[in-house]
Amino acid sequence: MIHLLRLINFKAFENQVFEFKSLTLLSGLNSTGKSSVMQSLLLLRQSYQQELLQEIGLALNGDLVGIGNAQDAFCESAKEDCIGFDLTREDKSKGIWRFKYELEKKETDFLDLDFTSTKVDDAVYLSNLFRKKFHYLQAERIGPRLVNEMSDYKVRRLRQLGIKGEYTAHFLNIYGRQSIPINYLKYPRAKSMDLIDQVEGWMREVSPGTRITINSNTDIDLINLQYSYGDSNTYRATNVGFGISYTLPIIVAILSSEPGTLILVENPEAHLHPKGQAKMGELLALAASCGIQVVIETHSDHVLNGIRLAVHDAKLAPEDVRLHYLQRRQQRELTFTEVVSPQIDRNGRIDKWPDGFFDEWDKSLDALLEPAGE
Repeated sequence: MIHLLRLINFKAFENQVFEFKSLTLLSGLNSTGKSSVMQSLLLLRQSYQQELLQEIGLALNGDLVGIGNAQDAFCESAKEDCIGFDLTREDKSKGIWRFKYELEKKETDFLDLDFTSTKVDDAVYLSNLFRKKFHYLQAERIGPRLVNEMSDYKVRRLRQLGIKGEYTAHFLNIYGRQSIPINYLKYPRAKSMDLIDQVEGWMREVSPGTRITINSNTDIDLINLQYSYGDSNTYRATNVGFGISYTLPIIVAILSSEPGTLILVENPEAHLHPKGQAKMGELLALAASCGIQVVIETHSDHVLNGIRLAVHDAKLAPEDVRLHYLQRRQQRELTFTEVVSPQIDRNGRIDKWPDGFFDEWDKSLDALLEPAGE
């Protein structure tokens, strides 16, 4: 499990350490650096997958993330010509990577490894960040489609859903009748422990009565999903809205994962009503209590409250949660990101609420309680 991540001269961060727990939640106003934390992990993974990270360098653009060029990745306030990542695991194994930034090569999308400053323990490359037990679902997931893609390589060999969830239908078609690996995550009223039945169960918390039908055409490598509600007729995915399509890959990723899996999710609340958002928070918290490491980027107080309720109900220990709030500060002519890390206690209460940390409703309520102007 990832324990600490240090970012050096990377985008908004000159030198910043983030502590990770079983469940880590990143929040903050737009453009404060939340996505940059996720991107640092994705850069390491995609460079490893391209067989570059160990001996050659860092690929800034690839299947997982596209940063742009070296100048886009380099911190404006940097005092050294390098970009660095330090990763410490729970077992104390550590990876230190340094990559050269050269002004004359600022348009390149590749950074050379600085061998003199790079040191990586062997155990780090055996961790879930670099292996199959990994899922990343970006904010811009696949919406309702008449047909979805199929990929035997991605689904059968790598057990991946795609960063947009584009292979979720194919994944369910292949593994839907296998039991979920973690019994504790079962939906109590589901028909069986099979993945497809468990997914339907949890989906009903978002959209009551949901049932899923999968139709595949292997001749043209296309597959589609249809939905029904109770005993109703089936409906095309394009007729049931974005919330179902955006939520489905997250639920599949959680329920199909084994302990030791790393799941990164951006905006799990997208296109969901408040109750659905809270349930997503609860399910992610349950996953974190079962040995799955979960990292969330969110703007939703409902997702946070779902996590707080899980802690309150003793489904997740408070010491297994780490909250990070990123806020933009200005010093003279320079702006920088400050990280505040509120603590959550056994009752689900949070010890400090910095300005902007899920407090908009309180501010709006205070304004509404003021007498209206004539």
